[in-house]
Amino acid sequence: MRILAISGSLRTGSSNTILLRAAVALAPAAFEVSVYEGLATLPHFNPDLDNEAAPPPVVDFRSQLQASDGVLISSPEYAHGVPGVLKNALDWVVASGELYGKPVALLNASPRSVHAQASLQETLTVMTASLIPEASITVPLRSNKVDEAGIISDPEISHALRSGLEAFGRAIDLLRANAGNGMRSETAALTF
Repeated sequence: MRILAISGSLRTGSSNTILLRAAVALAPAAFEVSVYEGLATLPHFNPDLDNEAAPPPVVDFRSQLQASDGVLISSPEYAHGVPGVLKNALDWVVASGELYGKPVALLNASPRSVHAQASLQETLTVMTASLIPEASITVPLRSNKVDEAGIISDPEISHALRSGLEAFGRAIDLLRANAGNGMRSETAALTF
């Protein structure tokens, strides 16, 4: 199961990026998780460039999304909103449709970033992504000095991440099964 992990932060040492890297280490054996590293290379969204000759970083981003079975997004909140670099990335795939019906789980490293999470959920819903609430978790990292090893060794946090990732895997399997039965993902009854 190929999972693309996207951090909404460009900051070195971002707790959201560290959380994603810990998720990679804690992922079920069936998962092949890669962290998207090209967020900073995406040009500002320009509808005039959103065509077959899209800029190479956009083509690469779309290709990685298309090849994935699911997407994990972990994002900070800036001024009660989604960071511009993450929103920009999402804008590049609105019309091209790589997130249509794609299972998406949201991770969050701060208990206070409710506005960005709500905004991100709204944007992804409009884009017809299949949000998986059971796999979307907030892990309240209380220190900017937390590292991947600290997350992995914390029993409560590692259990929450593992449980969320396992729920994500079950949801992806169920969505695949429903697609095989001719059910559209947004109308499929999901029970985990």
